[in-house]
Parts: sequence; structure tokens; C-alpha cells
Amino acid sequence: MRGVDAEQQTMPWAPGSRPGAMARRLAAPGAVLTAVACAFAYVGAVDPNQPGHYPACPLLRLTGLYCPGCGGLRSAHAVAHGDLVAALGDNAVAVAGYALFAVLWSVWVVRAVRGRPLRIDPRPVHLWTGGTLLLLFTLVRNLPFGGPLHP
Repeated sequence: MRGVDAEQQTMPWAPGSRPGAMARRLAAPGAVLTAVACAFAYVGAVDPNQPGHYPACPLLRLTGLYCPGCGGLRSAHAVAHGDLVAALGDNAVAVAGYALFAVLWSVWVVRAVRGRPLRIDPRPVHLWTGGTLLLLFTLVRNLPFGGPLHP
């Protein structure tokens, strides 16, 4: 019987665990999800395709060049309305970012439920690869043949 009690104490969802421990572990992921959901709800309600609701991209305004974030709000608006094709057309990198956020958030919640901290420690090669891909996306979308990547 003693082994069962020790096993139940290591399981965060076990009946013998401290009350409120699970709620405390899930508070931060829940708050982040709430903030992201509120941001998507706002962008879904206030259409970025209508002028005057959001400020223009300073790089686009000053140079005429699309930054990697150009079209991100329109992409979020399309995702909020369930139009994935339009979202990819507005900013494919932003859609990949939304998917990456969903995966990382899910890992965070699973680790929080298990009582483990979330550790994201990308290697330099991953950071350099991501930065290079982002730079290539920006470069290609500003070249004449990159028209399909324009927001």
C-alpha cells in the first residue's frame, strides 16, 4: 500500500496531490492562451483590410518594400474567420508562426500537467536557419517574381 501512495504523490492528477497545484501550474499557459485568443478575436472583429484601423507598416511606407510581417494582421484576420487559403496568401510565414505557437503551447501545457518546466533551448543552427529562411522569404517577396508572396 505504501508504494501506491508514493506513486500517487508523484502523479500531479492523483487524488493525494495538493489542492490547487494543478491550477497554479496551468495559470501561465492559460493566461497566455487567453491573451492570444483576445488578440485574435480583436483582429477578427476589426478588419485590417479596411483603412484606418491599424497603422501602416513603416518599412513599406518609407521604402515600398515588404517586411516579413507585412500582411500578418490580414493573415490573422483570415485565420480568425477560418480562411486558411487567404491567410497563407497574406503571409505564409505568419501562418507558420501561428502553427508553431500552437505546438509550443501544447507542449507547455502537457509539461505543466506533468509538473515539469518548459525548456526551449534552440541550438544556434536552428536560430541561424530560421533567420536565414525569414531573410530569404523577405528577399523573394520583394523581387519581381515574388508576386505571389505579396500581401
